[in-house]
Amino acid sequence: MTATPRLVADLDVLERNIDAMASLGRDAGVALRPHVKTHKMPEIATMQRDAGARGITVATIGEAEVFVDAGFDDVFIAYPLWVDDEAGRRLRALAERARIGVGCDSMTAARQLRKPLGSAVVEVLVELDSGQHRTGIPARDAGELAAGIASLGFDVRGVFTFPGHSYSPEGRAQSADDERAALAGASRALRAKGIEPHVRSGGSSPSMAFAARNGAGEGARAGMPGAASSSGSALTSLPGATSAVNDGAGPSTDVAPTEMRPGAYVFNDAQQWELGACTAGDIALTAHARVVSHSGGRLVLDAGSKTLAADKAPWASGHGRLLDHPDARIVQMSEHHAVVDMAGASLPALGSTVRVVPNHCCNAINLANAVDVVRNGTLVDTWAVAARGMNS
Repeated sequence: MTATPRLVADLDVLERNIDAMASLGRDAGVALRPHVKTHKMPEIATMQRDAGARGITVATIGEAEVFVDAGFDDVFIAYPLWVDDEAGRRLRALAERARIGVGCDSMTAARQLRKPLGSAVVEVLVELDSGQHRTGIPARDAGELAAGIASLGFDVRGVFTFPGHSYSPEGRAQSADDERAALAGASRALRAKGIEPHVRSGGSSPSMAFAARNGAGEGARAGMPGAASSSGSALTSLPGATSAVNDGAGPSTDVAPTEMRPGAYVFNDAQQWELGACTAGDIALTAHARVVSHSGGRLVLDAGSKTLAADKAPWASGHGRLLDHPDARIVQMSEHHAVVDMAGASLPALGSTVRVVPNHCCNAINLANAVDVVRNGTLVDTWAVAARGMNS
């Protein structure tokens, strides 16, 4: 009997998701710099790089260290870091081995960043608030901040934003529009200060298809292919984009995104499923859980919040779903129990195993030491979650 609960990645679906997003980016004319905090595994980042990703995105210095150690040499830490002497030492060490970029949204943080870095070359992107209202500044203020950061000796390469308000049932299209507007306004603001925004970075998994539909540039619309992918993914359901990208070779009047940083698309999860950003066939990560009880006429599983994580958005219909029973919902969850309402369907037998789709794949991954990898239902490998717990 195979131990449960455990996380399992379906390699066929994983490969298809990576290829679909790579195709979407190519056809829309934007580079992909995927956010590897989702999976935290160099094996998957290598697959993304092989599919054409230009560098990777991480959330913390610790994640950057893991991936630089694994051979990745172009890393953006998409976070407004507050750097003390120890963090500065670690950033200096990273900058000696790889191209490192960081986010910043205030002069106070920029001065704090400057102090411990010495002569280390660390690129900076100004963070914009495009509608999530978490971190970042209004686009109109980006030029002044960029000029201030540049005066400290930093190479300000451009701007970035995370349209996190895409994580709502009605927010996917609007967040893509907001993202594009913020990047455009900030790019103009930087140019007004004599700073070329070579990098205009955005992207979230729920908004990606809409961002691609919007297009990513003006210069080469004629003759560019559409963004519809042939992969069979839910990404193919929207019309294509036409675009051109300024690759940083020189000044440009273009203000559209040059790169996108989606993360969750590699696995997808119950959130993406409910938002319509993927279909059940695009779910690559599940928790295999055993049926331990039929108490109260419901299914009780041995995978609780310590396996699935406790995320539940206000609009979510449950604490997770069952891949093979799409109408079922996890209606109650504690540390080691998940109670499932089967919506009138027959209860799977005691002792049987079901495939649970976590609400949020990123957090489920961060609870696991390793993930089993299957192809056609057969175990082919086990991958360590190398950057698990690297939260600083």
